Amino acid sequence: MDARPRVLIHGTGFAGRGHAAAFRWAGADVVGIVGRTASVTDEVAADLGIPYAGTDWQRALEDCRPDIVSIATPGGAHREPIGEAIAFGAHVFCDKPLTDDAASAAQVQEFAQERGVKTAFAASFRYTPSVRHAQELVAAGAIGEPTEVECLSHFNLERGIPFGWSHRKEDGGGRLNNNFTHTLAIVEAVIGDRVSQVAGDVRDDLGRAPIVSGVHNFATRRSFIPEDLTDPTLEWGESNVEWSYTVMARITRTSGAAPVSALFKHGGLVPRFREDHIVFYGTTGAVYLEGHYGSGTLHRWGPDKQWHALPLPAHLARTTPEVEGETEQCWHYLAREFVADIRGEKVEPYPTFREGARYQQIIEIIRASENWTDVSALP
Repeated sequence: MDARPRVLIHGTGFAGRGHAAAFRWAGADVVGIVGRTASVTDEVAADLGIPYAGTDWQRALEDCRPDIVSIATPGGAHREPIGEAIAFGAHVFCDKPLTDDAASAAQVQEFAQERGVKTAFAASFRYTPSVRHAQELVAAGAIGEPTEVECLSHFNLERGIPFGWSHRKEDGGGRLNNNFTHTLAIVEAVIGDRVSQVAGDVRDDLGRAPIVSGVHNFATRRSFIPEDLTDPTLEWGESNVEWSYTVMARITRTSGAAPVSALFKHGGLVPRFREDHIVFYGTTGAVYLEGHYGSGTLHRWGPDKQWHALPLPAHLARTTPEVEGETEQCWHYLAREFVADIRGEKVEPYPTFREGARYQQIIEIIRASENWTDVSALP
């Protein structure tokens, strides 16, 4: 592979643009982009200065001869292009979810392992500066032995957001795929061990959404919300996936310490009253991160029994990509790690298709909601 690996992007929306910028920043050449609609793909390629644009993925692989492919489409469209990229011999960077179901996620993970290609799974909010700071504090014993984690978020998403992939399970939609994957990755990174047991419940409290044409970029979907949702001429699509979830998890410690219990509570359509947050509690202290992905100010509860806001250490600030947007910042960080690993440089462990496949299996267990005990007959 050349010093500057060649990258082919699959997807022309918000993620496609973000991945292209991330890989360029990481020292790679973005040589092509593929989308569903020729006119949109040509426009994005021209806008980003990408030399090759097309709608045929297999042909693009042959024409561009990439070292890395970046999958930036909705989850329901991941399976085939990932498989074709792995068969071609390219390393694969994929946004979440890995695929739309556990069986196919396991298949692509096993195929990548068989073919010996490297993979990266973009459950990437674990790379916000405050989360990395929390990871260092917990590892250094700043809270003693971890005992409990609380992840709480309420998004108050507009019910009029146009019907699309996020409303459909088969397209990789749902709040578990698009929120829980990040918080689970954050918790496992900070605690340093994997979730070993899980139980949960989900709820689709949306029902339907208006069908509106012209939405090509996930980031701009709100601008397409109809002004009058009572308009009798509107067409509606039915949601078939969760918009809220509650998950309880247990993390078994490889150190032999007592298991850590974790709560993941997310309401996609309900308003917040207090700040969204992630908190790591321990036997001698706690670390509180503001924000739904813990990207805000970090506070520590220490020996003086008080909360104190802590500044970001200089060495973490130096390694944080200077780009606008938390999502983009985290893509940049992961792309840098991925490219460095492909070049043979030493890097810290990062999320791969192994995590992507495991997370999809966990999500299916939660969606089944088979952990209820009937107590209605109790005296």
